[in-house]
Amino acid sequence: MKVTRHAANHRRRTRTSTRGLWTTAFAALVATGVLLCLLMGLGPDGGGDPGRTVAAPAADAPSSTAPPTAPRSPSPSPSSAPPTATPVARPSKSSEATPVASASASKPARVVAAEAPPAGRIRPGVTYRGLATHYDAGDGDGACLFGPSDGLMIAAMNHTDYETSKACGAYLRVRAASGASVTVKVTNECPLPCAPGQLDLSKQAFAKLGALSAGELSITWTLLSPSTTDTVAIRYKTGSTRHWCGIQVVGHRNPVARLEVRADGTWRPLPRAEFNYFLSEQGTGCGGALRITDIHGEQLRLDDIPVRADVLQPTGVQFRQH
Repeated sequence: MKVTRHAANHRRRTRTSTRGLWTTAFAALVATGVLLCLLMGLGPDGGGDPGRTVAAPAADAPSSTAPPTAPRSPSPSPSSAPPTATPVARPSKSSEATPVASASASKPARVVAAEAPPAGRIRPGVTYRGLATHYDAGDGDGACLFGPSDGLMIAAMNHTDYETSKACGAYLRVRAASGASVTVKVTNECPLPCAPGQLDLSKQAFAKLGALSAGELSITWTLLSPSTTDTVAIRYKTGSTRHWCGIQVVGHRNPVARLEVRADGTWRPLPRAEFNYFLSEQGTGCGGALRITDIHGEQLRLDDIPVRADVLQPTGVQFRQH
């Protein structure tokens, strides 16, 4: 019986020891877990406020670790952008084009004058000084090719102020030192050595200022915009066709500064010859619409003037008096 109890006691101690080992192992595992948690909490990446720990290095990090777009972030802000950049970035293409389109549509004459002032050497409101001489004018025809003149109150403009026939058709008030005056129309050119300001008057016009025997007189003269019942007429030069033409403006109150033809949807200016015709060497616009501009910037538009060589074609319109 002693042996049996000893053996039984031995079996009970063995079971007790096994439970003790499991209890000890479990306690060790729990202690190890707690220790690991403590170690993790005390490590450099741990802590109870991970958001602040991550954000702080990002704010203080060197530029090599910052996102590439970070330095540009202030640019889109309206308050930090340079003020000169604002007008460039904001307007659309349509808003930029509007002022140009509205100006040309509402005031075409002024737009043309702004690009190329129509007045040349002879300008309204300016008094010019020079000498008056005289010549035998015959029937009054001259370099401007207007044809015979009624009354012969005409003048040949000096070469400089003639300005490639730009003075043709200008009406001038001429005054002598004596106070006598006469109104003449420019129909001819006085070649060099006629000096700037000089007028070579017909004998009939010179006689209104002084005796022909004087030979020359000191004068002043100004541009006029006279009262007239005449209207503008168009004449195509002899030999003109739809393939080549010369176009002349006749009977205009104010000097003509520009003549344009309509071609391919645009107005094209024609060059002016010394004999007072606007030439279309390639036939551009011959027989089509015309636009005539005087030195005041006023424009007359004439639709479809047919090519009729050496024929005066009345238009029924005239420039305004100034």
